Amino acid sequence: MEQRFLKILFQVMEKSNFQILNDAEVELAQSGQYLLNMPIAVDKFKLDKRLFTTYFKENKVDEVPSYADQYVIFRRGIGIDRTTDYFIMPKLDLLIERTWGWGLEKLGLRKVKTEETVNLHSLSRKGSKGEKRIQDGAQNEEKAPGADNNELRFERIRIQNMDLSFKNLFTQNTVQEPTFDRMIVVYRNASKPHHILDPLGDRAIHIRHFRNIPMADMELVLPEKKNPGLTPMDWVKLTISAVLGLVALIGSTESGKGDVWVLVAVLGGIIGYIAKIYFTFHANLEAYQNLITQSLYDKQLDSGRGTLLHLCDDVIQQEVKEVIMAYFVLMSQGKATDLELDKRCEELMATKFGEKCDFDVEDALEKLEKLQIITKDVNGKYSHQPLRKANDAIGETTDELVERRSR
Repeated sequence: MEQRFLKILFQVMEKSNFQILNDAEVELAQSGQYLLNMPIAVDKFKLDKRLFTTYFKENKVDEVPSYADQYVIFRRGIGIDRTTDYFIMPKLDLLIERTWGWGLEKLGLRKVKTEETVNLHSLSRKGSKGEKRIQDGAQNEEKAPGADNNELRFERIRIQNMDLSFKNLFTQNTVQEPTFDRMIVVYRNASKPHHILDPLGDRAIHIRHFRNIPMADMELVLPEKKNPGLTPMDWVKLTISAVLGLVALIGSTESGKGDVWVLVAVLGGIIGYIAKIYFTFHANLEAYQNLITQSLYDKQLDSGRGTLLHLCDDVIQQEVKEVIMAYFVLMSQGKATDLELDKRCEELMATKFGEKCDFDVEDALEKLEKLQIITKDVNGKYSHQPLRKANDAIGETTDELVERRSR
């Protein structure tokens, strides 16, 4: 039963133009930082791995992401999120990191970085055959010759890519991050049998629907997140600082000739640096908790049954719009083959609405033929039935039937 439900759910997702977030897209999303500055991981022991493992074994999927044994993430649409602030702590961290790196390079302990930072990226739309491609490159936002028509280009503006100095440390900056316009997460919690009457335990499949999730902060939608802690780099910094402080203290006391004020200054600097790491962690933890609260109240659209109803409504609306557009193009522009109709519909979307899309002409023609409001000649060209005849063929709508019965 549950595998049948998943099969229907994946079909509804496809009809609603959702696609599975693949590994390349996850890697691109996690390659930068935005508002979330803490490493977030999923507690794998709290998620059921049998549900999706069985599904992907029994059903053919073009590209199964590596995380799909625990949960599945669907995404649709790309947007832009901008935030303006002073970002004093991230700027200080970056200045310290760059100063430290410069020192290592001068000492020959690290190679000089010569590659340019990539700010412009491209993310594939949903192709007609379910193709999913992703590319990184410093390309113009205008269409490049030979580029894929299904690619969406976006730019990341981050603190890490800015030219920083102590002069602009206390000035406001605007950062920009692309967003996943809609995200749906499907998972099931791992559970043990609770009672002899419930030998399988909790088998509920959870579905959560989010909107406008920044790519770099996509960890916010992950299920069963672990409590964040200090990063391995933070522990390394703390250990090195403690060792240096201990060495300075022992060296000064053994020699007996050390200047007390120099020793105090060294130890004060090391203690201050340790305190800075500690308070930075707590500031990031507080920001993380605020983002979690915001994602629950502002960015979560629905869950469970409400998400399913929303998806079903999306599918119905999408199917109706495709049929109306195909019929309108045939009525206004005359006969056309399936390829010609596909091109005309896409051109209509681009000229009238400024949107590029991959029109599903096969599905639209199939429904129009089922409604018997178009015909196909021997040359493979489709033509529409007159509007009055088409209305008679479709018959009464539910609203018209209810209105007529209520009179």
